[in-house]
Amino acid sequence: MKTLLKTLSLIIILLLFKNCTLFNIPTNSEKSTLGEITPGTSELKNLPTPKDKIVVGVYKFRDQTGQYKPTENGTSWSTAIPQGTTAILLKVLEDSRWFTPIERENIGNLMNERQIIRSTRKEYSGNDAEASSLPPLLFAGIILEGGVISYDSNVMTGGIGARYFGLGAGAQYRQDRITVYLRAVSTSTGEILKTVYTSKTILSTSFNGNFFRFIDTERLLESDIGITQNEPVQLAVTEAIEKAVYSLIVEGVKDQIWDSKLNKPSDFNKIIANYNSEEVMNDTRIIGNKFPEQNRGKMAVFGYLEGFKIKGDYVNAKMNLGGKVGVKYFISDHFNAEANVNAVTFENVDIFKKDVLVSEVNLEYLFLPKLKFTPFVYAGVGSFFLPYKTVYKAQLGGGLEYLVNKNLAIRAVSQYDLGFTDDWDDFVNGDRKDMGVRVGLGLIYYFGGKKIKK
Repeated sequence: MKTLLKTLSLIIILLLFKNCTLFNIPTNSEKSTLGEITPGTSELKNLPTPKDKIVVGVYKFRDQTGQYKPTENGTSWSTAIPQGTTAILLKVLEDSRWFTPIERENIGNLMNERQIIRSTRKEYSGNDAEASSLPPLLFAGIILEGGVISYDSNVMTGGIGARYFGLGAGAQYRQDRITVYLRAVSTSTGEILKTVYTSKTILSTSFNGNFFRFIDTERLLESDIGITQNEPVQLAVTEAIEKAVYSLIVEGVKDQIWDSKLNKPSDFNKIIANYNSEEVMNDTRIIGNKFPEQNRGKMAVFGYLEGFKIKGDYVNAKMNLGGKVGVKYFISDHFNAEANVNAVTFENVDIFKKDVLVSEVNLEYLFLPKLKFTPFVYAGVGSFFLPYKTVYKAQLGGGLEYLVNKNLAIRAVSQYDLGFTDDWDDFVNGDRKDMGVRVGLGLIYYFGGKKIKK
């Protein structure tokens, strides 16, 4: 009976996995569809249309990186960047409704075909020159040059995971980055009218879980699940090119390069204002497409809810909830000095229990102060104010902080208290000093403007 129940449980689990969208492995091929659009496509198509379209030629807009796809075992012979970036740019120019792109990448094929048409018409029309003639080709007032000039793999990687009693789960991510340059060249003078460049990150994520457990001495149950998602490189390249074309149009309007092409210059006032705001933000952008506008203020106040457990000479120590409040002052982007007061409870079940007031001073180090998510470590000294005496200690700790907005952050923290004496619990036994362990969760509020970098 017991074996039957285990078998039924396993079948139910497998059926749940099968019907869950996350684990429903595709078994049928999908029909072809229209290409996906990116967030930049709608932004480009919503630009005000010009009075007259600009005739542009694109001879070559290629992958200039020479980068091959990175793999776990080295590098493959497949290129990391799609080789049809000229075709992508021509489609983006058409979508913008600002340009009339003309064929220049394969102009030799075009000229050959026109020559075939002329020869055929001449052969069947005799000496009628007018019948064998073709309309003249459009000529470009502007040539667009540039290309994908950079593909940086593993700009940022990381992950998190845990395993307990045979049950584990984890997640990993990787960010790559591409960079696109685009310039407009006047065909009449050869002057470079405008150069823009854009970048786009490419995100890859992986989630997995596993179960490993002996059901009995002779039976082992093992299960693995997971999913991996990679952002398509082609869509990332398309979005970067769309942003480059969008920037070329807006900056051209702003610098009055396309002034004669506008229907209503006032239509661009809001677009230019938003673009200027983005430029100001971009001036403080840091590597990895991260923005440091979340810079912590020069000062902060915080409050934690903490659990404290004494590690003394008695057995059956119990963790009790307490609280901590304090202030911070930033000496630099990375370092801050902290002072706090907190309340903890010493307790060994059925032996003793007492509430204690604590004061501490710490020096803290933030690893990534310009990012929303950063680990931190700290160390310092403090004192326990017992009813009849004061004992001193040192402490060290660390944790993780996530900045919810410009001022407010959430913190998860753990700390180890190192005693200088062995009498926290009023019992001296052996040479080992009394200690304490605590874990906490809390909020921190930043204020006081930006810090001075050092």
